[in-house]
Amino acid sequence: MEYTDYDTRLAAYGVVVRDGRVLLAMQRFPEAGTWALPGGGVEFNETVEDAVVREFMEETGYEVAVDGLLGIRHHVVPAERRMHENGRPMKAVQVVFRVRVTGGELRDEVDGSTERAAWIRVADLPHHRHGLVVPVALGWAGELGA
Repeated sequence: MEYTDYDTRLAAYGVVVRDGRVLLAMQRFPEAGTWALPGGGVEFNETVEDAVVREFMEETGYEVAVDGLLGIRHHVVPAERRMHENGRPMKAVQVVFRVRVTGGELRDEVDGSTERAAWIRVADLPHHRHGLVVPVALGWAGELGA
């Protein structure tokens, strides 16, 4: 398949862990009730670093600084599973950074793609529905323990 035969979505996410807890945001859509890393789509005139800072503020109320790239993950979303149907498959590219909170206060997003933000114990993640990138990113960050 040629690159002109599918769509690509570039997104940036951040990992911040404090006292054994990871900051996550519960999705409103497309996967309602699923905990995800704060982050999302990179806008056309935006860097991936700027996108994760903006998304963190939107979804959690926190100002963050980017401390470095943890990794890049990609997966294919078949045409029939896309949130916005257009008959084309999509390659989702997820750029994950380590970030640190520099200001702001925890709050939930209003009228956005997430409905709640919370610090979740890393050890309790198996008891919460979460996206696949969450444990992958925590592994990259060295936060899953031995």
